[in-house]
Amino acid sequence: MINVIQHLEKNHELVTLIKEEKASLIGISAMEQKAILDSFEEIVCLENVFWN
Repeated sequence: MINVIQHLEKNHELVTLIKEEKASLIGISAMEQKAILDSFEEIVCLENVFWN
């Protein structure tokens, strides 16, 4: 699964396609797919955090 995440990090447009259900992750369960997509949401949120 780490290979899938690394590939999606390099090709972020695929994350959008998966969210829009225009692409799918073959061999990944629905629960795993949700966890992967949730992790990308968290990454976006963390990028907007300011650290002092």
